[in-house]
Amino acid sequence: MDFDWLFFAEVTLAALGNSALLALTGLAFVLIYKATRVVNLAIGEMLMVGAYLFFSFTAGLGLPPWGAILLAVVGGALLGATIERAVIRPMLGEAAISVFMVTIGVGSVLIGLTEIIWGAEPTALPDFMGKAPIFIGDAYVSRKVVIGFSVAAAVIAVFLLAFRFWRGGIALRATASDQAAAYSCGINVPAVFSLAWMFAGAAAAGAGILVGAVGGIAPTMGVFGLSALVVVIVGGLDSIAGALIGGVLVGLLEAWCGTYLGGEYKMLATFGLLMLVLLVRPYGLFGTVEIERL
Repeated sequence: MDFDWLFFAEVTLAALGNSALLALTGLAFVLIYKATRVVNLAIGEMLMVGAYLFFSFTAGLGLPPWGAILLAVVGGALLGATIERAVIRPMLGEAAISVFMVTIGVGSVLIGLTEIIWGAEPTALPDFMGKAPIFIGDAYVSRKVVIGFSVAAAVIAVFLLAFRFWRGGIALRATASDQAAAYSCGINVPAVFSLAWMFAGAAAAGAGILVGAVGGIAPTMGVFGLSALVVVIVGGLDSIAGALIGGVLVGLLEAWCGTYLGGEYKMLATFGLLMLVLLVRPYGLFGTVEIERL
């Protein structure tokens, strides 16, 4: 039987769209970890809240889609700042496992509040992307996938430029490298922590809107954050480039295995990749190797 290259191309293009969303969510993980050394397992639930805020602003208040997107992203940033100030900052100096468990608790609280406010039933977001098909050569690609990929890629590019040239981005990188040195240089480290959580919340909210536009929204959609966690562990918890490469690897692997081997092999392949990378490079493909001297 001849291999269907057109079908393979369509599967790959759709996978790249999912990869961009994984990378965008992974970026939110990396932002927080680079600045505060906190592994935030509530990022999936922050993503979910952003999607529900967009739903409320469009379906509930009747706002135009782009205005609703802006407000939802701002709401995600405020949620990130609130979590950092009310929950994470009082935990500074505590054991890493304690902070890790607190983020799990934050995620559970967000799920509960979502079910109380919006209900537990899955729903669809209002269609704001259109349904006209897009063809790249002879390959068909969903319009939502193309828009999601384009927006996610643009947002990631903006973050990369901001970290390199914007004063706040430079302060964030300095704090990530050495908090004590950043303090000595006059950088307001607690403010940088809040800034990182705000950026992460905004990125997660944007990713939530894009994920919800493709697959609908539900209180369980935060599980998408677990796939993004695999992405950043594979790429390196403190590497933005690693989030990009990890997102592409995981997205393509899940799509190819799910299509050609069956859906039950998706997670097997994903976590198999995770184990392989950790065995070879415990800090991820692009993560910073930390050497402790006794």
